[in-house]
Amino acid sequence: MTRGATLEQVRRQLAPSRNMTGDLMLDEYQRFAVKLNRTGLKDGAALDFLMMGLFGETGSLLSEVKKKQRDKRAYFSYRQSSIEELGDVLWYFANVARLVPIRLSDIAGRATEVGGWGFRGTRHRPRTFAALQEAGREFGEPVGGRQVERRLVVLASRVGALLDLGRRARPDRETIMHTMVEVFRALVAAADIAHINLHDAAVASLAKSLDRFPPVRTWGGPFDEDFDVDEQLPRRMEIMFREKLTPAGVPYVIQQWKGINIGDRLTDNAQIPDDYRYHDVFHLSYVAYLGWSPVIRALLRLKRRSEPKVDEQEDGARAIITEEGISNWIFAHGLRHDAFEGVTRLDYGLLKTIRQMVKGYEVESRPLWIWEEAIIRGFEVFRELRKNKSGIVVVDMTRHLLAYRPIK
Repeated sequence: MTRGATLEQVRRQLAPSRNMTGDLMLDEYQRFAVKLNRTGLKDGAALDFLMMGLFGETGSLLSEVKKKQRDKRAYFSYRQSSIEELGDVLWYFANVARLVPIRLSDIAGRATEVGGWGFRGTRHRPRTFAALQEAGREFGEPVGGRQVERRLVVLASRVGALLDLGRRARPDRETIMHTMVEVFRALVAAADIAHINLHDAAVASLAKSLDRFPPVRTWGGPFDEDFDVDEQLPRRMEIMFREKLTPAGVPYVIQQWKGINIGDRLTDNAQIPDDYRYHDVFHLSYVAYLGWSPVIRALLRLKRRSEPKVDEQEDGARAIITEEGISNWIFAHGLRHDAFEGVTRLDYGLLKTIRQMVKGYEVESRPLWIWEEAIIRGFEVFRELRKNKSGIVVVDMTRHLLAYRPIK
């Protein structure tokens, strides 16, 4: 599931048997957010982690407003970023409340009992996110400005008070409830003045989590399954990588498929050797996991020429350059982190940048967890090739597998 999923799509993944309709319920959201909590932490450790996450995301939301104030019209991603950051705040808040435990609807009910803070939603125990804001309100572009900044500073101070409370020894439930109500009020007030739809932010946060941690992993079919077999990526390949030396002693790599050389011989093309000559393993990993690689299509002469638009837009030079750019950037990033050895999760910011880079291409529809899998497995095989200076890379699109095998 991609980040822009609808509420219906979210419900279909998280509660397929309930067949729910209508606006997103507060307690429904809390159940979903808890279900998507993959920290693996318990009790005090879980609460500390979630509290820090809540404080951090509140700071990120304030940072988005500051960027908007500083860069004004030059900051084009403010709408999506502000909705995303507020959604992250909601996600952490809902999980913190669950550990107390307090239901979001109870917090909302208490928060709206007393007036005087500009609340314009449903006064009598609001049950949905839509009920927290003015009925029928049209939400346009979220705004920044000093007023929004001041409201967010209030939110940050309320979250700070909650964080401080969580560090005390066994605070009573009423004190916790009161503090969480104050956080909730500040959050709703900030969303109102910033023109951010709370319902949209909540749905976006769930879609973002599903992008990384779906309850059921669905790979999606090959992008070329409706094309003739002569224009399809091979569903299984065994590519041999063999390192050799030039007369000057510079190492280079040749690749072979079925005994035939594919592509040019590759060196590191760098002043400091870094084994970049093996980087085509990442393109093969994209084939295995994403079912996508304009680079491999070009090398194997498998461009989809029967459809001129697909040939030009999906398999053409620009798509190839985009993939090479991603691979080069991922390679450099990975080397700064020991080629991701021992890594099981990648930084969300890295994956988010990739999503932005492939926007408009067919592979944009692939969720981030598949990109994560492709990158991590690609580096696993890269490390084997680098260590052994040769090997066979097994690529299986059907089983979504990339494996290393030594040359006998």
